[in-house]
Amino acid sequence: MNIKPNIGILNALIRITAGLTILAWCTAKLVKRPWRDSYLLIAICGAMKVAEGIVRYCPLTAMYKKCPVMQPLKGGSSKGSSSSETPSMDGMEGLNDDVMPYNPT
Repeated sequence: MNIKPNIGILNALIRITAGLTILAWCTAKLVKRPWRDSYLLIAICGAMKVAEGIVRYCPLTAMYKKCPVMQPLKGGSSKGSSSSETPSMDGMEGLNDDVMPYNPT
């Protein structure tokens, strides 16, 4: 598996800062209440953010870039365009046909 950096320097610095802040907060809370498992879980999430910033790789960003379903539609007409084509919803047509339109009277 080849892991390449997929986040920028500024994004990495923000992740490191936020992760260390979360980690420090959770450590302070765990000192007072060591029996709370929720603080430990949040500390693990903070440590994960620090690691993502150091390595400059985010698995969720990689999944978003790899999966074509989650990406926005490309080639759609802009507002005010005279094109009669509408972008396809890839089989999503007709999902809200049973919903009545809002008609304030």
